[in-house]
Amino acid sequence: MSQPDYIVIGAGSAGCAMAYRLAEAGRSVLVVEHGGSDWGPFINMPGALSYPMNMRRYDWGFQTEPEPHLGNRRLACPRGKVLGGSSSINGMIYVRGHARDYDHWRDQGCAGWGYADVLPYFKRMEDWHDGGHGGDPAWRGHGGPLHVTRGPRDNPLTRAFVEAGGQAGYPVTPDYNGRQQEGFGAFDMTVWQGARWSAAKAYLRPAEAKGAEVTRAFARRVVIEEGRAVGVEIQRGGRTEVLRAAREVIASASAINSPKLLMLSGIGPAAHLAEHGIPVVADRPGVGQNLQDHLELYVQMAATQPVSLAKYWNLAGKAWVGAQWLFARKGPGASNQFESCGFIRSRAGIEYPDIQYHFLPIAVRYDGKVALEGHGFQAHVGPMRSPSRGAVTLRSGDPGADPRIFFNYMSEAQDWQDFRTAIRLTREIFAQPAFDPYRGKELQPGAEAQSDEALDAVIREHAESAYHPCGTCRMGAVDDPRSVVDPEGRVIGVEGLRVADSSLFPRITNGNLNAPSIMVGEKIADHVLGRRLPPDNAEPWLHSAWQTAQR
Repeated sequence: MSQPDYIVIGAGSAGCAMAYRLAEAGRSVLVVEHGGSDWGPFINMPGALSYPMNMRRYDWGFQTEPEPHLGNRRLACPRGKVLGGSSSINGMIYVRGHARDYDHWRDQGCAGWGYADVLPYFKRMEDWHDGGHGGDPAWRGHGGPLHVTRGPRDNPLTRAFVEAGGQAGYPVTPDYNGRQQEGFGAFDMTVWQGARWSAAKAYLRPAEAKGAEVTRAFARRVVIEEGRAVGVEIQRGGRTEVLRAAREVIASASAINSPKLLMLSGIGPAAHLAEHGIPVVADRPGVGQNLQDHLELYVQMAATQPVSLAKYWNLAGKAWVGAQWLFARKGPGASNQFESCGFIRSRAGIEYPDIQYHFLPIAVRYDGKVALEGHGFQAHVGPMRSPSRGAVTLRSGDPGADPRIFFNYMSEAQDWQDFRTAIRLTREIFAQPAFDPYRGKELQPGAEAQSDEALDAVIREHAESAYHPCGTCRMGAVDDPRSVVDPEGRVIGVEGLRVADSSLFPRITNGNLNAPSIMVGEKIADHVLGRRLPPDNAEPWLHSAWQTAQR
């Protein structure tokens, strides 16, 4: 390809969608991706999800700075360095977010990004299969590139969790991605025919079939001439070269790498760029700021019956699961095992859910270490809309250096109050009759941790990132000094340059970020092409008594 119309930096969730829609419209597209092939059993087997995000081959291997409110721990911040980006190493959980998340974006200056505007894009991207578990077909998409399915839900613990939510007085929802997010129900996952269905499979392979090209290279910076982005400086095979674009450069490099790229290219807070000897092209103080994430704690219980997945947590068990998956794409390995979930409000006066549950029928850590007690179960729980904000900044002017990632987790008093509430509400759910046949002792936080101080100590020591970084190239009104890009993803102050990934979220959405990230790629592609889908004014469900009742 001599000079493509568009260069997309990053073959991740949004970048793959972007490449496909542009290629489908007959445009020439070159995708620059530093990572390698997404082929291999660890990536493709849903049940093996804890492996790829801990493998340097597939992950950038970022770590946060010491987090002062979490005992100065450095937390892992995995980002996919592979075709498909983080959609190739994530937990495959599919959550659109709540309707009100997008209405909030719109009200914060992102015209054209209300729920009515984004719903048609969620529908366009989906090929939804309910698997006989009920659902909300009128609210879902059919025939899109992204297969969305549900697990078999045959583990009794998985069903007990939803039943317990109902017994505690919360709604049970047939489809949290449909009209009603609030409540307990079945989880959706990006799995198809027993294997991970990443953005690389859904979008990049079809894009290549339509003429898009992928080059393996490390993007050093965007080349800007006379205020216009004209290409990308890359490194490959030990050589530095420039790839030029006829129309636009689109950064889809993640909430960590997109702001880094902009700053290395001279777009960012002027004083910070000057510190690193980078000439200022556009003084945008918002670049790298507004960093957000979801933190979660695993509330873990021992099980009194051998019903959990712990029975496979030995050499023979893993071999059996692996063989079943390898030869038939069936068995426990064919599901991410996150098959039940919950979205609840922490207190009266909160309009829509601000706590999410991922239920898992085993007590295990993200690094794959199972609880000493053997059989157990856990709920990952945490607040959805933390007021804390951090930043991604440059460590040096060397493109090869990792950026400095500082989330500033738990820096607001509200965080602590919300987190304690989340733990106490979880204990109440696990105390319901549905768990009577299975409930053993509480492993974490542990029954002795009752006071605010004791819970705070557990949070400080054990809270983990849910790996949902976003917000660092904030989208908003052009006259808002905090905005980095306008509502069409165009970088303010530079021609021919856009951002399309989770970095442009003004505020984090409810739940996991893969679906909203893909949606952003889909929608910004339409902005590039000068078109948009007509709005869909379907009315989402809100609890009729949200002002006065918590459930």
